[in-house]
Amino acid sequence: MTRRDTGVLGAIVVVYLIIAALYAIKTPAWQVPDEPAHYNYIAQVATNGAIPSLQMGDWNQGYLESLKAQKFAPSAFGSQFGTIRYEDHQPPLFYLLEAPVFALSNGNLTIMRLFSALIGAGVVIVAYFAVRTLFPAQLFLAFATAAFVAFLPQHVAMMAGVDNDSLAELIIGLTVLACLRFTMTDTRTQPIGRRLALIGLLLGLALITKATAYLLIGVVGVALLLKARREDWTLRRLINGALWIGLPALIFGGAWWLHDIQIYGWPDFLGLRRHDSIVIGQTRTAELIAQHGLGSTLADALQTTFHSFWGQFGWMGVPLPENFYAILALFSLVVLIGAVLAWVRFRSRITAGQRDGLLILSVLALLAVAEIVYYNLGFAQAQGRYLYPGLLAIAFFVVVGLMGWASLIRGHRASQAARWAIVAVMFAFAALDVYALYRFIVPILS
Repeated sequence: MTRRDTGVLGAIVVVYLIIAALYAIKTPAWQVPDEPAHYNYIAQVATNGAIPSLQMGDWNQGYLESLKAQKFAPSAFGSQFGTIRYEDHQPPLFYLLEAPVFALSNGNLTIMRLFSALIGAGVVIVAYFAVRTLFPAQLFLAFATAAFVAFLPQHVAMMAGVDNDSLAELIIGLTVLACLRFTMTDTRTQPIGRRLALIGLLLGLALITKATAYLLIGVVGVALLLKARREDWTLRRLINGALWIGLPALIFGGAWWLHDIQIYGWPDFLGLRRHDSIVIGQTRTAELIAQHGLGSTLADALQTTFHSFWGQFGWMGVPLPENFYAILALFSLVVLIGAVLAWVRFRSRITAGQRDGLLILSVLALLAVAEIVYYNLGFAQAQGRYLYPGLLAIAFFVVVGLMGWASLIRGHRASQAARWAIVAVMFAFAALDVYALYRFIVPILS
């Protein structure tokens, strides 16, 4: 990296850290979705030195709704706050890392939030290197992607909360980066064991971090098959490659699955069946369809997902004004049209390795969409944050859409200026972050 490159990336990360720290400090306590349950998981690990398990009574719909209605006022807690434990089925890696922070800070929520925000900085940096690996000659793509990841308002709010999303996204990004580097490198005459073992190790860490990170199984599988096809691997080499990846992943994932099977029984190797059985009172999609019809339910879900992808804060109770969403909808339409322009204008210039990389990113985005659709087949959880496991890919395609319009500008200098202006546009979201925090989040949720 040149000094200029380091400076630009450093500026993005520093601005992100400042804004994320503001969110961590200023967002009223517990006003990040599911934060009390994640906090209590960490408290149990730090206090008992053991990973908890999900039990009946760990979800109390009435008590939780009462807390939210009273904006988590201290007088509303009573003696039941420590019983909010409905995340106790989650894989343990984030909570094991956060437990020492809990112990050293005496359970200080702000310090624990800052730790999560710091992990989020890694998500931003990895996004930059992933896109730089794919398009090393077009650095503005990497910078703009990193900036979108850094400054998307709802994403900042989640990174600055106590939850396992930041670590899951970091490991997803690192795994995708490793897959892209492996795909972009000619390995016909090189040993590949170490590269594949690294991917397997990262995949294994994902398996013990968050269930939403399991989409990496599909991403890694596609990356391996694309590599095998482009370099004409034999079946034996493909099997060996799968073993290099699969064995490290199974060491981590398998240990966790056996742990869950011992507690929750077969085939509940992720504790999700236990979770579904205890969250009594949580709205089911089938109930909404019965009350409002399929069309209305689907339309509401799409609108809510769109709103909350950009920014719908607290426990979904603090939306942005409607005119903000109208502007963001127009922005999204511009991006979609621009992406078509970019594909038409640049597809002939893309190398075989870049095509494979774009397919890997496409699979990542599609699997993230598939996850939120699958989840909503059971529970009504139309929340845009559930798309964030694929945010690296989504952010890149947003930038490509803007690049499509910038490519219409003639003249080398003007064209270059227009492309770097895309990076500057992303900083407008940073301004929106600060505005949303002080105009809506703090006054409404305090």
